[in-house]
Amino acid sequence: MTPPPPQPAPPGPNPAADAAADPRPGPGPLVVLFGATAGALGPDLGSDETDLILLVWQVVEPRSRQVGTLHKSLVRAEAAALSPQCREASGLSADSLARAEPLDKVLQQFSQLVSGDVALLGGGPYMLCTDGQQLLRQVLHPEASRKNLVLPDTFFSFYDLRREFHVQHPSASPARDLTVATMAQDLGLETDATEDDFGVWEVKTMVAVILHLLDGPSGQLFSKPEVVKQKYETGPCSKANVVDSETVVRARGLPWQSSDQDVARFFKGLNIARGGVALCLNAQGRRNGEALIRFVDSEQRDLALQRHKHHMGVRYIEVYKATGEEFVKIAGGTSLEVARFLSREDQVILRLRGLPFSAGPADVLGFLGPECPVTGGADGLLFVRHPDGRPTGDAFALFACEELAQAALRRHKGMLGKRYIELFRSTAAEVQQVLNRYASGPLLPTLTAPLLPIPFPLAAGTGRDCVRLRGLPYTATIEDILSFLGEAAADIRPHGVHMVLNQQGRPSGDAFIQMTSAERALAAAQRCHKKAMKERYVEVVPCSTEEMSRVLMGGTLGRSGMSPPPCKLPCLSPPAYATFQATPTLIPTETAALYPSSALLPAARVPAAPSPVAYYPGPATQLYMNYTAYYPSPPVSPTTVGYLTTPPAALASAPTSVLSQPGALVRMQQGVPYTAGMKDLLSVFQAYQLAPDDYTSLMPVGDPPRTVLQAPKEWVCL
Repeated sequence: MTPPPPQPAPPGPNPAADAAADPRPGPGPLVVLFGATAGALGPDLGSDETDLILLVWQVVEPRSRQVGTLHKSLVRAEAAALSPQCREASGLSADSLARAEPLDKVLQQFSQLVSGDVALLGGGPYMLCTDGQQLLRQVLHPEASRKNLVLPDTFFSFYDLRREFHVQHPSASPARDLTVATMAQDLGLETDATEDDFGVWEVKTMVAVILHLLDGPSGQLFSKPEVVKQKYETGPCSKANVVDSETVVRARGLPWQSSDQDVARFFKGLNIARGGVALCLNAQGRRNGEALIRFVDSEQRDLALQRHKHHMGVRYIEVYKATGEEFVKIAGGTSLEVARFLSREDQVILRLRGLPFSAGPADVLGFLGPECPVTGGADGLLFVRHPDGRPTGDAFALFACEELAQAALRRHKGMLGKRYIELFRSTAAEVQQVLNRYASGPLLPTLTAPLLPIPFPLAAGTGRDCVRLRGLPYTATIEDILSFLGEAAADIRPHGVHMVLNQQGRPSGDAFIQMTSAERALAAAQRCHKKAMKERYVEVVPCSTEEMSRVLMGGTLGRSGMSPPPCKLPCLSPPAYATFQATPTLIPTETAALYPSSALLPAARVPAAPSPVAYYPGPATQLYMNYTAYYPSPPVSPTTVGYLTTPPAALASAPTSVLSQPGALVRMQQGVPYTAGMKDLLSVFQAYQLAPDDYTSLMPVGDPPRTVLQAPKEWVCL
C-alpha cells in the first residue's frame, strides 16, 4: 500500500524553519538585562558598593526577530536605605525591598524563567546583553563574591550593547559615553514616553535598538562577547617586559595576611593580567599593605579606580593610579632560577621563613610531611640565598592545589629542629622581590650623612629638674609645647625640649623638658598637669635628668619604675662631650655653662693631626630652635651622631685652645645579621667621617661567650 503524502505544516510561526530559511543566521538568543542598586546609577553604578535592588530582563531571538515576556524582580538589600537619586528614579521604598527575595533566590528564578522563554523561542544557548559593563563587572560579581554566592556560567560572558552599537556606527560618540537614550536617538527610534515603570523603558528600548542593529549591513554584530575571568592566573614577569601605565593601579591598606587571591577577589569581575598582582614588601622583606595590580586593558583599570575605598573585610582599600615602571620594578626579575621555579602554571606558592641555615630540601620535605607533597619534590623548592651562597632562612614551595596548600599552612609555627617555621601565602611577584633584594642589596643599608648635629650633651644628675609630657597629640610641635606650658616656658633651659620618637621615626606622644631648677619643674607640673592640648589632656610629671636620658636612649620609664636601655655597657649612657670654651663666635657663655665637662670614653684618642674645631651653626643657637635627636632608634641605625665640620672661615678665627671633639659612640642593635662582618658594618657609615682607628673599634656587646664561628648580634662603634 502506498503511504499517504505528508500533510503540510499548519499555518503560524515556525522558529526552526525561519532560522533555517534565514540567509543571515545571527547569534543565539540574547537576554537583555538591566539592573539598579540602592546607590548611584548610570556611569557610577557599583562605585559606592551598594547592593543590587532590581533586575529587569527580556529574551530576544535575533534570527526570528521574536521577543519573549518581560520580567521584573526586586532584590532584597542588606542595607535597605536608598539614595535620593535611586528613590527619585525608581519610586521604590524600603518597605517594598524588605518584602523582596534575596539575591540567590532571584538568580534561581532568573535562570528558570530565561530557560523557559528561550525554549519557547526555539532553544539554544543564550547570551546576556547589557548596557555597558558596570552591571556585571561592578555590581553582580563583586556582590556575589561578598556574599559567597556562585554565579552561573552565563554571567561570565556577555555582549556590551554600547560596543555593538559603535561597531555599526563608528562615527557616534565613544562607547563609554553612550546611553540607551542616545543610541535610540541616533537611530531615530520612537520610544514610549509614557512608560514610567523603572527599568521597563530601558529594556524595551534596548530590545528596539538590538532589532534595528540586526537589520543593518554589518555582519560582525554579536560575534565577540566580553569575557569575565573566573580565576586569577599566576605567572612570572620579566624586567624586559613593557607594561602599559594605563593598565596599572596601586591598592593601599591591604591586611598583612592577604594574598594575591584575596586581592583578585577584591577586584572580582575585572580581568587581571596573568601574574598581574604584585604584593609590595618593606625594607625588612615583609608585606607593607600595598599591592600593584595590572589589568588587561585601560577600561578595566578605569573600573578598578571606581572601587576606591571599597572594603576587604572590615578594612577599606584605597585605589590609585600607578605606572608600568613601578609594576616591573616590583614584579620583574631576571633570575633564570626564579623563571624555572615559576614556569609551572596553576600552582599555589607558600613562603617558609625561619629555616635553619643547615636545612636542605630533604629537611623541608620531611617537615611538610607526605600529606602535603610539594610539586616536583625538591624541584618545587626555592631557597633564598645571599650573593655569596649563604642561606637566609627563607624558602618558597609550590603546591598543586588549594587543598594541599591549606594542609601545609597547618604546619605554621611547627618545629624543625630547634626552630619554629612560619608559613605564609605568597605570590610570584613576592618571589621576585625577595630574590632581587638578596641578590643585589647589601647586608646592611647605607646611611646618609647626618643633616643636623647634636651640639650639646645632656647634663647628668639625679635632681628632679625635668618634666615629662605624656599624651601629646602626634601633630604637636615645639611651638605647641611652649604655648601649652605658658609662663613656665620662660624657665626652660636652652635647647631643653626633647621630643621622643618611636622606632619608625614618628612622634610617640612623649616629650621631656629641662627646667632651670627642680622647683621650677615642680611648679610647671602642678600648673599644667592634665591641661588640654588640641582636645587631648596631657600629663605633666617631674623627673630627673638621668631618667630622661635613659628613656631618650631607648629605656622605659613607667609607673612601676625605670628600665635601662637595652645595653650592658656603662659607656652607652647618654653621651657627654667636653665642654666648649666660652667663645663669642661659637657658643654663648651662659649656654656652655649649663653642660658640665664629661668625657665619653675613659681613654682619650691621640689625633695624628690637629682636629677641626667643633662648630655649631649660627641660626640654631636661637633658644628652643634645636631639639634632641636622641630617640629609640630603628634597627641598624645609629642613636648618636657627631658634630658638623667647621667651615674654613670659622676655623681660621677660632682660638687654638678650644677642645677638639673626642669622638662619638654609635650602637647598632636589633637587626644586625648574624653573618655580618667588619666590611658590612663599616659600609653602613661610609657617609660619616671616621677616626683613623675606627677599624679596630668594633666590639661585640650584650651576648654570652660564643664560638669562633659565631658572630655577635650587636656591635658598638667607637
